[in-house]
Amino acid sequence: MIKTVSGDILLTQAQAIVHGVAPHDHFNQGLALALRENYPAMAKDFRHFCHQNNPKAGVAWLWAGSDAVIINLMTQEPAPDKSGNPGKASTKYVGHALKDLRKIIEKEGLTSIALPRLATGVGGLEWGDVKALIEEHLGDLEIPVILYETFAKGEKAQENIAKAA
Repeated sequence: MIKTVSGDILLTQAQAIVHGVAPHDHFNQGLALALRENYPAMAKDFRHFCHQNNPKAGVAWLWAGSDAVIINLMTQEPAPDKSGNPGKASTKYVGHALKDLRKIIEKEGLTSIALPRLATGVGGLEWGDVKALIEEHLGDLEIPVILYETFAKGEKAQENIAKAA
């Protein structure tokens, strides 16, 4: 069940935060930067994962720390140059990554997830196209899928879910 909210995803009560990145992303913009600042071990582990596995766009990678679960959806192309800025996203990559996300949710038994407007900032996609993919791939899940449509820094959203243990 998808619930749309306004607020700061970093204050979510959901068991896992989902966000979009590129393979070999430097986490230097937007939500990725905030996650890197709050969970530096996640960013370090992501770099290690990418060096070991050289993932392609369209996959998902789960990181579980002692106080957070973060799922990185590789919705964008890797950086086209040494700038470290990720390439553009595509609905194809978003769709494949959401399929991978669903498998992770089911395999890990996650009880709730929170995600932002995936691939619409740096990724450059239209929100209506991405939202339709989220509804298609996650809409029938029986867990809360909290969709942060509007960012409001420092504002706790009205999610109405219990914090997962």
